[in-house]
Amino acid sequence: QVQLVESGGGLVQAGGSLSLSCAASGIIFSIHTMGWYRQAPGKQRELVATITRGGSTNYADSVKGRFTISRDNAKNTVYLQMNSLKPEDTAVYYCNSAYGRDYWGQGTQVTVSS
Repeated sequence: QVQLVESGGGLVQAGGSLSLSCAASGIIFSIHTMGWYRQAPGKQRELVATITRGGSTNYADSVKGRFTISRDNAKNTVYLQMNSLKPEDTAVYYCNSAYGRDYWGQGTQVTVSS
């Protein structure tokens, strides 16, 4: 049974920082591309960042220079460090695992107040 469990969301003022974690189980974590996506109210889910098994990263233009994705294969965990947060970063953030098919976490709310 595959499980992706996010943690670390919350409420922060604009300009602040948050760190998200996603602990995976039931998959061979080291071979999966891992990612973070987000969905704001009334909007479609969008890519935030991905990291391949080799450590290559990809970011949405809107978060480049502010967010950093990383992974720890020994802990089966992927992280998202979010700095200089803006109100438009407010969304539910979802962890994603991709290898042949996609798996999703339940999401964690991030709210950035102005």
